[in-house]
Parts: sequence; C-alpha cells; structure tokens
Amino acid sequence: MAIREESNQKLSLLEKVSYGLGDTASNLIYAVVTTYLTFYFTDVYGIGAAAVGTLLLVARLVDMVDSPIFGILIDKTHTKWGKSRPWILWSCFPFTIVTILLFMGPELSASGKLVYAYIFYIASNILYTAVNNPLTTLLPSLSSEIQERTVANSFRMFGGQLGGLLVNLTLLPLVAFFGNGDQQKGFFHTMILFGAVGLVMFLITFFNTRERVQDRSGGKSLPVRESVKAIKGNMPWIAGVLIGVVFFILYVVKLSSGIYYITYNLNQPDLVTTANTLGSLTLVGIICVPFLTKKFSKKTLMITGMAISLIGQLIIYLGGDSTAMVLTGIVVGAVGLGLPVGLLFALIADTVDYGEWKSGVRAQGLLASTASGIAIKLGSGLGGAIPAWLLAAGGYVANQTQTPSALRMIEISFIWLPILLCILAILILVFLYRWDKPHHEIVAELEARRAQ
Repeated sequence: MAIREESNQKLSLLEKVSYGLGDTASNLIYAVVTTYLTFYFTDVYGIGAAAVGTLLLVARLVDMVDSPIFGILIDKTHTKWGKSRPWILWSCFPFTIVTILLFMGPELSASGKLVYAYIFYIASNILYTAVNNPLTTLLPSLSSEIQERTVANSFRMFGGQLGGLLVNLTLLPLVAFFGNGDQQKGFFHTMILFGAVGLVMFLITFFNTRERVQDRSGGKSLPVRESVKAIKGNMPWIAGVLIGVVFFILYVVKLSSGIYYITYNLNQPDLVTTANTLGSLTLVGIICVPFLTKKFSKKTLMITGMAISLIGQLIIYLGGDSTAMVLTGIVVGAVGLGLPVGLLFALIADTVDYGEWKSGVRAQGLLASTASGIAIKLGSGLGGAIPAWLLAAGGYVANQTQTPSALRMIEISFIWLPILLCILAILILVFLYRWDKPHHEIVAELEARRAQ
C-alpha cells in the first residue's frame, strides 16, 4: 500500500514531459491513421470508399473487445515497474512495426488489398491499445493529487497534439520527398521515419515515469469479479464513456473529412497541409487547461470547449467559398476542442477514484482502459466510417471532379455532423455527468482509508 505522502508527491517537470512524450509517440504514428488512412486507402491504395467505410467500422468494433481485456491484464500485472509501464515497453516495438507495414501497400488483387488492409489495420488497432491504454491507466497512479493529475494529463494531451501537429506539418511534404511522384512509396518511407522517432519517445516515457498510487492488494491479482464492482453505480464513468465516444466521432470526422472538403469543395488541395496544421491549434486550448482548472470545473470547461467548437463550425458554414472564413472557423473550432482534448482522460481518471470510493475496489486498469478503449475505438471507428459511407452514398469517385451530391455529402461530414455531435456532447455533460459529492472530498476520504 502506498503511503499518503508518496501518493501525493508532486511530479517533476521531467516526469510530466516524459509522460506527454508517450502520447506524442502514439500520435506521431497513429495520427497518420486517423487523419490520412481513409484518403490513403481510397486515393492511393485504390480501395472503394464504401468498402473502406465498412473496413474502418468493422475493424474498430472487433478491436473494442481488446480494451477491457488489456484493462484486466493491467490490473493483474505486478512487476517492479508497476502495472501500466511494463505494457508500454512490451508493446511499443510490435505496434511500430505493424503500423509501418499497414502503409507498405503491396501489389495485390482488389480482394487481396482489402484482406491485407483488414489484417494490418486490426493488428495496428490492437497494438495501439496495448501501448496507449497504459498511458491512461498510468495517470491515476502517478499521483493522488487532483491538480497534479490534471497538469500531467495536459502534458499528455499537449504531447499528443504536438505529434498530430508534426504529422500535419510534415507528412505530405515527406511523402512527396520520399516518393518522388510515387505516393505509395512516400507514405511507406515516411512511416518508417515516424515509427523510429516514436519508438524512442515510448522508451523515454517508460524509463522516466513512476507509479505511486497503488491498490491495497499487496501484490495480489485483482479478480475480474472484483474489478467489475468499480463500474456498478459509477455514473460519472458511464457518462465519461458516452462523452468520449461522441468526442472521438467528432474529432475523427473532422480530421478524415477535412482533406476531402479542402480538396474538392474548396478546390484547393495545396491548402490541405495548412488547414490540418491550423486544426492542431487544439494545443492552445490544452495549454490553458492547467490554469483554467484552478478556477473552473472540468465539466464547465468541457461544455465551454464544445460550444466554442460549435461556433467554429458555424463560421465555416457562413464562410461559404471564402478561404479566410473557412480557415478562421477551423482555428476557432480547434482552440475550442483543445479544452475537452486536455480534460477527457483526466475526467475518466477521476472516475477511478469514484469507483474505489463507491465500491472499495480500485480497478484503474479496467475502468480507465475500458473507458478510453470504448471511446477511442467505437468513436474513431464511427468517425472514420460515417464520412466514407457518406462519400459512397454521394457517388464519390477518387481523383475526379465530384458531383453536386458528392460535394453535399462531404459538406455534411465536415460541417453539419460535427455541429450535431457538439450539441450531443453538451447535453451528456449537463444531464448525465453528476457526482454524489465534490471530487476533492472523495479523494480525502480515500487517502484516509489508505492511511489506516
């Protein structure tokens, strides 16, 4: 059992930065998947849009099963390195290799390409869970101090968005440089570079973080039946899962449909890198989180962020064909999304405390891993599938002038669907995310129990 002084210990700048680099590594590799994979499959590798939409959703649904499994495995893990950190070490190498192979693009028949895409996309998703979910389960173990966790999570989210920014700034130029006119070759070699850099960052995270807050099991594995008790009656956790699913649908819809909107609706493909880079200004909102949480609740800030993002979408719509207005809307929406990006996993980490307070069981692996897994996998799956299906329904044909119906479907994906999702997220936060008593009082009671 961790003593109170140790679990409340403030984290060093090195540890916070190292924790954040874990998500930089994840996004440096995986932001290519969430932002460019639909485009890569349809316009580079030559798979039909409808098949791509089904692939993205089916793979994510299959992959959802692994999140609770890894959560249970983390809860059962007891090593000198802790519960979560070992999984980062064990998983970072295979994750990097498989995701590189996802973009290798071997010459196969149409059906062969689809099978190849299914195999390596599903494998990449599973291994992403194995290396990234431990970052979520690690957060409640770093410290029991609420503000320290919030700041550490902000470093993580900043690091993740930094990885996405690096991808948006450099991916297409690197694809052009390495490919020299061959996009397939360019994507593959760029992923090798990103993978090597990301691997080093994962190792930095492993070596420079510590797990201080432990359960009272004394090294014994937590039975699955006991872990599940932490979910029963944990309404903040249920609400956090729903918010996460809606958020990741919104986030991936904007990322995956943006390249089509800029390319075909605005007819400015050269603007894609600029637009995606501006979309990474979620960093501004994330930077503000540690300061704003000293005065405002996470719930209030997430609602505010969603509202600002909604305003950004309306600016894009009102801007019409105006490039300046569209880019302004992208900036406003990105800054707004920075607040929920910076707070979502801290919100989920808080529910680990609530589950322990309610049930007496601290199942950080199951709660944090399952919540983030469902949110990321189901949300990202739907966020990637829906735009692809809408493209197919509109009669989209890759690398051609698009019909009015195809352009309309792209507009729905990029503008109107995110508006509806922002409204839905706000409603969930207002009506479902409720606590029995203030979080700081719950943490104080838990610390008193641990000290006995």
